[in-house]
Amino acid sequence: MAKTSVLIVEDEADILELLKYTIQTAGFEVLTAEDGYAALSLAKRRLPDLILLDLMLPGLDGFEICKELKRSSETRHIPIIMLTAKGEEVDRIVGLELGADDYVVKPFSPRELTLRIRAVLRRSGLEESMTPIWQQQGLKVDMQAHKVTIDQEEIVLTATEFKLLVELIRSGGKVQTRDQLLDRVWGYQFEGYARTVDTHVRRLRQKLGHYSDWVETVRGVGYRFKE
Repeated sequence: MAKTSVLIVEDEADILELLKYTIQTAGFEVLTAEDGYAALSLAKRRLPDLILLDLMLPGLDGFEICKELKRSSETRHIPIIMLTAKGEEVDRIVGLELGADDYVVKPFSPRELTLRIRAVLRRSGLEESMTPIWQQQGLKVDMQAHKVTIDQEEIVLTATEFKLLVELIRSGGKVQTRDQLLDRVWGYQFEGYARTVDTHVRRLRQKLGHYSDWVETVRGVGYRFKE
């Protein structure tokens, strides 16, 4: 059985070696690229199960790589975790807006990084206990095919966005706090990551178009799906 593969895109040799050691020790196959063009080429050729992407790279930066990967039908399904420097909150938000699934702040804890990778991989291989197909009016969610259509036209969601939508639907109109969503969708709770939920909700609403108001904000508490 083939190992799950992780492509590390990082230009600093010391950090690359640490990442490589951490991820190999966790039992994953590791692919590496040290600049943006090499990363895109390798991602399209090998189709890794997950990409760990540094933002500051020679050639193409992480934002451009993320945009290109999400633009291509071959690679847009690959989950992306960004590596960002501490304090670059704007960069993290922009990365999430472009379609990244999560981010890890440098300097990182090897244990936290491994946990994040496993959580994102679980989301991308989502298995739902709900009915295989959920539909209300023109919004249709196919749980088995991981497919969402609006008025019979498919919209492209990342694994995290799909899981977030399903979790909100599953709640049946009950309010979900940010911490609950972090735990159920992302698989962890860390102080300071509630902003991640807000960014993904905003991006999900944009993609839902005229159904965006079905995801309601409960001020000071969290979010719920309109009954």
